[in-house]
Amino acid sequence: MENNSTNNTPDTPESIWAILRKVSEMQEENARQLKVSSAEFDRRIQKLEETTGGISANHGYFAEEYFFNSFEKGNRNFFGEKFDRITKNAKPFDFVIEDEYDIVFVNCEAVGIIEVKFKAHENNIPQVLKKAKTFRANFPKYANHRIYLGLASMAFYPEVELECKKAGIAIVKQVGETVVISDEHLKVF
Repeated sequence: MENNSTNNTPDTPESIWAILRKVSEMQEENARQLKVSSAEFDRRIQKLEETTGGISANHGYFAEEYFFNSFEKGNRNFFGEKFDRITKNAKPFDFVIEDEYDIVFVNCEAVGIIEVKFKAHENNIPQVLKKAKTFRANFPKYANHRIYLGLASMAFYPEVELECKKAGIAIVKQVGETVVISDEHLKVF
């Protein structure tokens, strides 16, 4: 057996075992460091998820505040109706069907429900469409009111606007410093 050490002594079973023990110790140390690194990596990923989730929640909160404040100070004439009251984040005390309504307008004959998203997507449309049914179940005193639905967003893809029109959902969006409502295709739910 050839010796690879610097002192040119032949390898013995003892020297080989010593090398193997050293390699084993190094592997154990590496494994221990990897576990620490893995735990640190997991902690950092969790923190990143919390941060990005917080950013997303902040965007949603910003959009809700923007649209609510715009409607609150406006004349509340839309969907062909004049609304007396406006509420944000409406939730019933006793859920029949668990749901939340971002912005709700009410008068004696009609209800306008607007779902707010920072950036609207096609998968938001089914969520909006179910709002009329859940609202009637959760707020039975409005069961006979006309219900209008809208999707408000700071940004819309053209495909989403087209799908909203097909579904009879009002499009509410920011254009510069103005809120623009497209409700000529609106359906009563």
